[in-house]
Amino acid sequence: MSHKTAIPDPAAPTLAPSPSDAYRRSATDVAESLAVTPALGLSTAEAQRRATTCGANELAEPARRPQWLRLLDQFRSWLIGILLAAAVVAGVIGEIKDALVITVVLLINATIGYVQERRAERSLEALRQMLVPTARVRRDGHVRVIPAGTLVPGDVVLLEAGDRVPADGRLAVAESVEAAEAALTGESHPVAKTTAPTAADGEEDAPVAERTGMLFMNTALTRGRAEMIVTATGMRTEVGAIAEALRTGAEPSSPLQVQMDSLGRRLALISGVAVAAYALVALLRGEQPADLALRAVALAVAAIPEGLPAVLALTLALGVYRMARRGAIVKRLASVEALGSASVVCSDKTGTLTLNEMTVRALWAAGRRYEVTGEGYDTSGSVLSADGGAGGDVREAVLPFALCNDARLTPDGVIGDPTEAALLVLAAKSGLDVEPGTQPARVAEVPFDPAAKYMATFHPDAGRLCVHAKGAVDVLLERCTHVLTEHGPAPLDTERRQEITDTARRMGNQGLRVLGAATTTTDLPHPEAVTGLTLTAVAGIADPPRPQAHEAVALAQAAGVHVKMITGDHTDTAAAIAREIGITGEVVSGTELARMSERELADRIEDVGVFARVAPEHKVTIVRALARRGHIVAMTGDGVNDAAALRAAHIGVAMGVTGTDVAKEAADMVLTDDDFSTIVRAVREGRSIYDNIVTFVRFQLSTNIGAILTLLATVLAGMPAPMSAIQLLWVNIIMDGPPAMALAIDPPRDNVMRRPPRPPGERILNARRLAAITRSGAVMAIGTLAVFAGARHLSDTATAATMAFTTFVLFQICNALAARNEDGPVLGRHQLHNRTLWICLAAVLTLQVTAVQVPLAQGVFDTVSLSPAQWAICLVTASTVLLVEHAWRAAGCRRRRLDAPRGKR
Repeated sequence: MSHKTAIPDPAAPTLAPSPSDAYRRSATDVAESLAVTPALGLSTAEAQRRATTCGANELAEPARRPQWLRLLDQFRSWLIGILLAAAVVAGVIGEIKDALVITVVLLINATIGYVQERRAERSLEALRQMLVPTARVRRDGHVRVIPAGTLVPGDVVLLEAGDRVPADGRLAVAESVEAAEAALTGESHPVAKTTAPTAADGEEDAPVAERTGMLFMNTALTRGRAEMIVTATGMRTEVGAIAEALRTGAEPSSPLQVQMDSLGRRLALISGVAVAAYALVALLRGEQPADLALRAVALAVAAIPEGLPAVLALTLALGVYRMARRGAIVKRLASVEALGSASVVCSDKTGTLTLNEMTVRALWAAGRRYEVTGEGYDTSGSVLSADGGAGGDVREAVLPFALCNDARLTPDGVIGDPTEAALLVLAAKSGLDVEPGTQPARVAEVPFDPAAKYMATFHPDAGRLCVHAKGAVDVLLERCTHVLTEHGPAPLDTERRQEITDTARRMGNQGLRVLGAATTTTDLPHPEAVTGLTLTAVAGIADPPRPQAHEAVALAQAAGVHVKMITGDHTDTAAAIAREIGITGEVVSGTELARMSERELADRIEDVGVFARVAPEHKVTIVRALARRGHIVAMTGDGVNDAAALRAAHIGVAMGVTGTDVAKEAADMVLTDDDFSTIVRAVREGRSIYDNIVTFVRFQLSTNIGAILTLLATVLAGMPAPMSAIQLLWVNIIMDGPPAMALAIDPPRDNVMRRPPRPPGERILNARRLAAITRSGAVMAIGTLAVFAGARHLSDTATAATMAFTTFVLFQICNALAARNEDGPVLGRHQLHNRTLWICLAAVLTLQVTAVQVPLAQGVFDTVSLSPAQWAICLVTASTVLLVEHAWRAAGCRRRRLDAPRGKR
C-alpha cells in the first residue's frame, strides 16, 4: 500500500516516507523528510495544513448498507421469492385474503431478522473503544495534549510506559523502551525498541515484528520513555492497511444459507411439478380457467410452507438471545448455526487460549526447583517444591526480581512491563511486601539495554550500595562469581554453572521465557560495578492458558471439531501451550509455511496442530486451505492481525474485552467474556438449532406433501376440493406455526456433543428424511380423503369438507409428536421435555374448535358445526400417523438387530 503524504510547504519535500521505508532510515533523515524539528515539533498552522491534506487520524468505517436495503436483504432467498410470487398470483385472481395473509407472514419474518441484526449492531457499538482519544505532542515548542484524531505526519508524540500508541511513527528518542505488539503481530512478549534503523535483506521489506525503530498504532508501551515522529496516520498505518483489506474481503455463505437456498429450489421444483400436473389434468377434464387458477393458487400454497421463514428466523433469534446471555453477541442470525457445523476452529493463542498475562511457572533458587501456582497478575498462589517436599523460604532469592523492577500492581491491573509484573507477583507469592514505598529506595540504575540483556538497580545498604540485577541467564553468569545455596553464597564452580545452564535450557525447551536474578554490594553506582555477582534465582515465565481452555479443547475434540492454534509467537512457546491444553499435531512455522505451495499445504494441513510465527496473510492462507479441504472453518482472535482471517472464515469470533476494533468489525460473533469455552457452548447451541431446524422442516413439509397429495388425488378422482385455499393457509401458517415454533426450542439432545460435525454437503432433506416426510404425508392424504369420501356418503358436502379440514389439522398435532426425533420410540419420556409444545398443541386444538364451532369463524373458513361423534372420527383417523411411524421404526430396529454381527449385539 502506498503511504504518500503531500505537505503544502514549498521548502519541504512533497513525499513522506512510508512505513515500509521509514524503519530503514535514521530518525534525523525521517525528520528532514517530514520538515520537522523534533525539539520544537510542528507549528499549529502547519499541522492544520497537513490535516487538510492527510485527513483525520481515524480508521475508515466500512461502507454501511442503507437500512432499507438491509431490510430488503431479509427477502433474498428462493423460499421467500416463491411465497412472494404466490401472494402476487393470489392478488391478481382476486384472492385478497390469501395474498394478505402470505404478505403479513413475510413481513413478520423480515422484521424479526432485521430487528435482531440491528440489536447486535447496537451492542457492538458499545464495544468500540479501541482508538486512543488523546495524545501528548510537541507543537510550537510546547508539550500539548490534543485529540488523537488530529495527529498528522510530522507530529512529535511523547509516550511513557502504559501509553497506547496513537499512530505509526519513527522513534527519535527511546529510553529502555519496550512495546506490546500482540494485537498487531501476535508476539506475546514485549518487543525491545531502539532508535537505530533496521536493516533489511535486499529490496524486501522487513516484517513488522522486526522493525525495532518503529512504533505502530494501537500497540502500547510497556516500559521506558519515547518520542516518535509520526509517519502515517489513519488508513495509512499498518492497522489501516489491514482494515482496508477487510473492505474488499468476501464473506462465504453460511451452511444454513446454502441449505435453505437448496431447500427453496427443491420446493420450487415440487411446487412447479404439482401445479403443472394439476393444470394438465384439469385442462383435460375441461375445467374453466378461473377455477383452474383458483385451484392452482391453492396447490401452490399447499406446496410451500408459508410459516417456515418466520419459524426459522425465530429459531435463530432465540439462539442469539441464549448466546447473548452466555457472553456472545451474534451479528448475523445464521452465524450461530454456522458455528454449530464447524469442523475446525482456528484459534489465536495470545489472549484467546491464554490469559495474555505473563506468569512465573517455574523457579530455581538456592539449588532447588520450585513450581509456582496461580494465574495471571493475581497474587494469590504459592511457591511449592517441585520434588513434592515442603516449599522453602525463597524471599532472599527473589528479592532482586522485586527491587530491579519498574512495574506496579494496582487494583485495576498492571502498570508497566508484563514480564516485570510477573516477577513482582512472584515476589508477593514468596512473602515479600511489594507495595510501593515498602522497599529500599533506588538511588541509581543501569536501564535495560537489548544489547546488554540485563538491568541493574542500586539501593543503600549499611553505608554501601546493594546491587540487584536481572536479565538473560547466560549474560548474568558471565558477571557472577558465586551462587546462592541453601547454606548461603558459594563459589560458582563448573558443576554449579552447568547445573544452572541446564536448568535454563530445560525451562526454555518448555516454552518458558527465562530470566535470572543476581545481587552484590558495591561502593559506586556505576555499570562497571555490576560484576562479582551472586546468582540467586532463575525464573521461567509464560503466558498461561485460560483455566477453561483445556476442558473446552477436549469438549471440541470429543465433538469431532479440530482445534488448530495459529499464532505469531515463537515455535517452542506455542508448542508448549498446545501440549498443555491438549492440541495435538505437527508444529509448522511461518517460514516453512511460506515455502509451501497451496497443494503441499492442503496435503499437510490435516496433520498440523500449531502454526507459529505466522504473518496475517498466512492466517488467511490457512483458513482457505481448510475450506478447500471441505471444512467449515471458524476463526477466533482478538488482534488486528486476526481480522482478515476472521473475514475469510465461515464464521469469525472476536474477543470483546481485549479484541481490537478492526477484529470486532470483521467478526460474525463477539465474545463479551473473552472465554474460549464460550465457543464450545456456541457449537452446542448451533448443533441444537440445526437439529430443531430439521425437526420443524420435516414437520412442516410432511404437512405440505399431505396437502399436495390430497388435492391431486381429488382432481384425479373428479371430486371437489376437500379444503379451500384459506383453509390451507390456516393449516400452513396458524396450525403449523405455533407447534413448529415450539419444536424450534426443543432442548439439545443428550448426544449433541458426542457426534462428529455433519458433512458440509449434507442436505436438510436427505433420502431418509424425504422418505419419512413422504410416508407421513401419504398417511395424512389417505386418512383425509377417507374421511372426506365417507362423510360425503353419509351427509352433505359442507360437513364432509369440514371433517376433512378438521382431520387434516388434527393430523398436525399427532405429526408434531412423531417428528420430534428421527430414531427411537415415537412416544417416550422425551415428549415431556418441551412444555411449550404441549401448550401450543392445546392452543391449536382450541383454535380449530373455534374455527369449526363458532358461527363468526364459520363465515371466514367456510365450515359447519360438527357433532362429538364426528370429532371422534377425525381424532381417531389423525392418530394413525403416530401408529404408522411407530410401527415403521420398530420394524427398522428389528432389521438392524438382525443385520448386526453377533459380536456387536
